[in-house]
Amino acid sequence: MHIIVTGLNHKTAPVELRERMAFTSEGLSRSLERLSNMKSILECLIVSTCNRMELYVVSDQPHTGRYYSKAFLESEFGIPKEEFADCLYSKEDFEAVHHLMRVVCGLDSMVVGETQILGQVKDAFLAAQKQKVTGTVFNQLFKQAITLGKRVHSETEIGQHAVSVSYAAVELGKKMFSTFSGKTVLLLGAGEAGELTAKHLREAGAGRVIVLNRTVEKAEEVAKRFYGEARPLSRLVESLREADIVVSSTGASRAVIEKNAVKQAVDKRVTPLFLIDIAVPRDIDPAVHGLNNVFLYDIDDLNGIVEANLDLRHREAEKAEKMIEEETTRFREWLNTLGVVPLITALREKALGIQQETMNSIERKLPELTEREKRVLRKHTKSIVNQMLRDPLTRIKELAATKERDEALEMFVHLFALEEQLRLMEEEKAKEKNQKASGSLRFQPASLAGEVSIRS
Repeated sequence: MHIIVTGLNHKTAPVELRERMAFTSEGLSRSLERLSNMKSILECLIVSTCNRMELYVVSDQPHTGRYYSKAFLESEFGIPKEEFADCLYSKEDFEAVHHLMRVVCGLDSMVVGETQILGQVKDAFLAAQKQKVTGTVFNQLFKQAITLGKRVHSETEIGQHAVSVSYAAVELGKKMFSTFSGKTVLLLGAGEAGELTAKHLREAGAGRVIVLNRTVEKAEEVAKRFYGEARPLSRLVESLREADIVVSSTGASRAVIEKNAVKQAVDKRVTPLFLIDIAVPRDIDPAVHGLNNVFLYDIDDLNGIVEANLDLRHREAEKAEKMIEEETTRFREWLNTLGVVPLITALREKALGIQQETMNSIERKLPELTEREKRVLRKHTKSIVNQMLRDPLTRIKELAATKERDEALEMFVHLFALEEQLRLMEEEKAKEKNQKASGSLRFQPASLAGEVSIRS
């Protein structure tokens, strides 16, 4: 049994292709059903976001798992394989596990440490569970991965430093104002970056928004989005007096806010005026720096903060990588233990069968035993069985995690003469498969829990 991930993301595929190969939320359940019915696919899950599309599958053979994953994508989107094959990546077994762990922790994202992907993977897992296309392996793997993602974001600072110009501006503002509540934002110009900064300031608690633009109609259009007020550029000084925070992002070729305009606005002012100039060329005269109670930051200042914060995130990412290695090892140990489950089950059934035969013999030879005496004998004979099995079962679990795993399992079967018990279990499993083929039972991948052979 093999874990395989096949996908593309912002690093391997252009946005035009990512758009064509995106799954819709409305059609996801049907897509999961079709993928689960592909040959060789035992469990499956689909992650689809604006920056990535990934198929996670458990397959009985690695080559068939890869082949049918690609065939599914070709059929699902009606795109010839030749058009997307070069953009696909495919990872197998513990490389695939390690990849998933990095994805949920935000280490494989366009912005390192972003948290949105964690929620998106969780939603994808819940959708696959609801569709009943996950089983023993993926139920364990994705629960571990999602829990790890939460731990990384709570135990490191990987997502706590602004890495966009608009967020950096908000971070700066927080250092200047104890709260944004009741503060007035003046947005000069209708540029996308300025509008986004104003949006983040509003989300952080800022109140009133005033929008100034050369074209009043455009100012009104932007102001509507903030339930704000649109004004002509001629009311600049008046608006500066009312503002606490100014965000400027026009496309002007020279300074729009001169030193004298700011000087008039802050005359006799007690509270600070926070100016954010994210335009190139700059909108605000640098001479403003010399005015009292006025704080000006331009695009270079903000980019410097972003770069410093990215360095901090990358340092925190190193801590996350160590946590990912530990969690991948934990999953490997769990999976190796899962591989001995049929052997453990066979040995327990055989031992308890012997215990039951012994009890039957005792009851025939000692018919005068009371019910209480029989219960005591059953309890103590089972206790003997459990104590005898404890050490062998512990040792086989330990050996299952070593390079000698296959030889150890074979020797375990031979030493305890489990061949007949395993044969009966295989017959029962074959019966379940036949029932599934006839439509009377939906096959659950968990029934193949013992057939684990994933390379380290």
